[in-house]
Amino acid sequence: MKIEYDVVVVGAGHAGCEAAMVSAKLGSKTLLITMNLSLIAQMSCNPAIGGIAKGQIVREIDALGGMLGIVTDNTMIQFRMLNRSKGPAMWSPRAQSDKQAFSIFWRSLLENQENLDMRQDIVTDLLIENGYISGVVTQQGLTILAKKVILTNGTFLNGKIHIGEINFDGGRMGEQNSPFLSDKLKNLGIETKKLKTGTPVRIDGRTIDFSKMEEQKGDENPTGFSFTQTPKLQNQCSCWITYTNNEVHDILRTGFAQSPMFQGRIQGVGPRYCPSIEDKIERFSDRDRHQLFLEPEGRNTYEYYLNGFSSSLPESVQMEAMHKIPGLENAKILRPGYAIEYDYFDPTQLFPSMESKIVRNLYIAGQLNGTTGYEEAGCQGLMSGINAHRAILEQEPIVLSRSEAYIGVLIDDLTTKGVQDPYRMFTSRAEYRILLRQDNADERLTPLAFKLGLISEKRLQEMEKKYDQREKIVDFISQNSIYPKEINDRLKELETPELTQKVKLESLLLRPQLVLEDLIKASSSLSAFLTQINATQEELEIAEILIKYQHYINKEKELAEKMSQLDNIKLPHDIDYFSFPSLSMEAREKLTKVNPQNLGQASRISGVNPSDIAALMIYLKS
Repeated sequence: MKIEYDVVVVGAGHAGCEAAMVSAKLGSKTLLITMNLSLIAQMSCNPAIGGIAKGQIVREIDALGGMLGIVTDNTMIQFRMLNRSKGPAMWSPRAQSDKQAFSIFWRSLLENQENLDMRQDIVTDLLIENGYISGVVTQQGLTILAKKVILTNGTFLNGKIHIGEINFDGGRMGEQNSPFLSDKLKNLGIETKKLKTGTPVRIDGRTIDFSKMEEQKGDENPTGFSFTQTPKLQNQCSCWITYTNNEVHDILRTGFAQSPMFQGRIQGVGPRYCPSIEDKIERFSDRDRHQLFLEPEGRNTYEYYLNGFSSSLPESVQMEAMHKIPGLENAKILRPGYAIEYDYFDPTQLFPSMESKIVRNLYIAGQLNGTTGYEEAGCQGLMSGINAHRAILEQEPIVLSRSEAYIGVLIDDLTTKGVQDPYRMFTSRAEYRILLRQDNADERLTPLAFKLGLISEKRLQEMEKKYDQREKIVDFISQNSIYPKEINDRLKELETPELTQKVKLESLLLRPQLVLEDLIKASSSLSAFLTQINATQEELEIAEILIKYQHYINKEKELAEKMSQLDNIKLPHDIDYFSFPSLSMEAREKLTKVNPQNLGQASRISGVNPSDIAALMIYLKS
């Protein structure tokens, strides 16, 4: 039997859900195929969304009309804004999610989306002719024709699970892997490599002694990720902090002889920034303890996730070591920690649109590109879905720049530099992180979302109203003054010089010791004005950020504009870089492999030097 769709999405993880949702929302007839419809958008690792830089990505997904922020806000059980003690460029929202509720909410959204069908099946083959994909074949004998195919198989391609000396095929614990597609694509010239990731033990919360741990509560006034009106979080659940010790480390070392990682049974490279506990104590042998973070898996379960204790050691060793951790002396394991090794594809073989350079009409997103994290996967799925739909209509792809979004940074890093180990987003990867704050994601990206047809005009107008309010607040503060008698008592408390004459509110707010709330309490005119315009807390916050950091924001905008000049210089796709004697041999090899679309992308390729870029500029001018 044959059926036909515009877009077929393979895999219903975080990338697949966003890809299917957005392509259908834009009007493409879409099919989402997954092994198990009961396990849509599974949180395979910790039950949390956001964190350092990741929270910025979630807000960007939301600003573009994606669903991750909305799903999280409707299912979270704790919310915290990380790095409040630092500048706003570093503020990062993070939420604990109810794992089951998260998956159920996602499924409900998908089931109610027009133009979207779902099917439980396994893709066993790809229909490819003359370098173009035209559909897929399933295990149940169905031939599905498609104009575009998006692969989002996560860790399932040739996935193998390791626990000590035991190993078996699987995409996740309790789920089969997909052994069919890697060889197919490899034979077509798509470079396939191995990566490894892991997950820690899950613990019965009824057997945890929380009195020996440090409680970590959520924010007093939790906000959320979505710029839309989502429910306000009530009755937050706590997380808990404890630590390993030397006794724990010594017990773990007894299992090294059975470790698949240390004995060479795992060939894939593991995550640099989220190593297993055995890797930690080996790499950081001088440390006598490591922090562990207990996260509840939901409101209606006793299951806890022991973050920081990822392990592939034998379960007996995991349990013995765990029982020496304060608070876990009598803890029962519900699920052991394990490592999983899986195939991924070299992302430098993708265009920035996420389309394969080798097999046209094929898009690849998520962990298949060597990334780790729900957020990194979700944004790739979103952009793949957008661009697959646009390609059907013969429209230019949407490629976000590094100065527009963390999403742009991530995709550029993948397609330009590739990965050596599982890629995780950090604020340090972004050159323009003052511009890419979590608070202004809607200002940066919502107009584009409206242009694409992903949000309503009402939502755009609400966003514009918010920033109009910000400008009113900024104008008032820049134009009006405050007298010494109004503020000096507060300045004395803060141990900052008192006023001798009236000054502009703006100049006072530039002092690092003061916050906007101080001025509101002191200045009756400012307080009255804010009441008059009915300013919200969010509007006050974004106004304060703009005033305090305007100088740095302007400097970064200037730098971004200068650097964008190289991005605007296009490179022909058919350049023979080996014909350039003035290029270094490494540059010729790297440029040929990546085939950059512009000089900016070329300049960011590892091994391409400024002299190589100068040579290309001379060529383009000749």
